[in-house]
Amino acid sequence: MNPYAACPVFENNNYLLRLVETSDVPELLRVYADEKAVPLFNSDNCHGDDFHYTTLKRMQEAMDFWLEAYRNNWFVRWAVIDQKQSETVGTIELFNRQAKDYFNDCGLLRLDLRSDHETSQDIHEILSLIVPQTYEMFDCRMIATKVPPFASERKTAVEKLGFTASSEDLIGDDGTHYADYYVMTQS
Repeated sequence: MNPYAACPVFENNNYLLRLVETSDVPELLRVYADEKAVPLFNSDNCHGDDFHYTTLKRMQEAMDFWLEAYRNNWFVRWAVIDQKQSETVGTIELFNRQAKDYFNDCGLLRLDLRSDHETSQDIHEILSLIVPQTYEMFDCRMIATKVPPFASERKTAVEKLGFTASSEDLIGDDGTHYADYYVMTQS
């Protein structure tokens, strides 16, 4: 399964994950302008982008980059759609990270959710749709996601899925060390 040839769609009764679309921009602005949510976004090794967007123009620029990244096989960014509310409430980014640190050949997962969906139940349900397929989709040996120490709901959800805290730092392109990653290896 090559997600860059045809982006897979995942869904259950509550959530739908599909490739982001330009039409998502207005609803995603509510996510990326949500000051309660921004501290939970993983901007490690993202060249200074903190993912706090407050204008439609800036959100559109981010969307344009995400779609370019997909066309160039850099990463896939799925829209997270709440099926009951019929609105986009976040995104998931995934790619196979090739590096010279512990997180080599790693499916790096970034989850950005609007703060009203930052509950262990919602996070677990959303990640349960995509995590089991990640190893095959991205041909990786492990999956990693950042969980800041204050993100108790996120921690509960990822631990329930089988992730454990890593003592290793992710090393950025410029040598910066990033901590607080949880990992899961294929069994």
